[in-house]
Amino acid sequence: MERRLTLPLTREKAASLTAGDLAYVSGTVYTARDAAHKRFVELLDEGKPLPFPLEDAVIYYMGPTPPAPGQIIGAAGPTTSYRMDAYTPRLLERGLRGMIGKGKRSPSVIEAIRRAGAVYFGAIGGAGALLSECIKSVEPVAFEDLGAEAVRRLVISDFPVTVVIDSRGGNLYVSGPAAYLQAAR
Repeated sequence: MERRLTLPLTREKAASLTAGDLAYVSGTVYTARDAAHKRFVELLDEGKPLPFPLEDAVIYYMGPTPPAPGQIIGAAGPTTSYRMDAYTPRLLERGLRGMIGKGKRSPSVIEAIRRAGAVYFGAIGGAGALLSECIKSVEPVAFEDLGAEAVRRLVISDFPVTVVIDSRGGNLYVSGPAAYLQAAR
C-alpha cells in the first residue's frame, strides 16, 4: 500500500503501517550514525539530556557528503543499520518511534521495535543524490566534531521509504522472500 506520512510519528501512525508499505514521509527527522548513537547512550548513562527530544522522533542513519555550491546538502543516502543495533533498544525505550536506514536488524532490535510500537523504514542505498532532493532544510544539532556523522535536523518532503519492520514485528526481509517463493510455485 502507498501512504503519505507526516511526522512526528506517533504510536497510532506507526500502528497503521504494515511491512511492505511504501511511504512518502514529510516533516522533521534527525541524522545519527554509530558514533552519535554511542554518545547518546553515554549521555543517558550519565543522566544527561539528549540533543533532541526522542518522543515520536525518527532518526535517519545517514552522513551526507559535502554539498555542491548552491545546495544545502550533498548525497544523503542511508547507511547500514546493524551498526546502531547495540544502541537502538535504549533509544526505543525512551520514545524513539522510527528509524530510516538500510539492511537487516538484529532479533533484539526487532523485539524492541515491537515493544515500543515503532517502525523501521528502508531507504534506497545508492540513491543518495536523488534522496537529497527531498531534503528542504538542514540544521546542525550536536557533535559537530564528528563531521559527516554529526547530528543534524532535516526537514524532508515526500521522502520515499519502505516499511521494513512494522510495529507488530512484521518483517519484509521474511515476508518478501516467502511471498516470492509462493508466487513462483
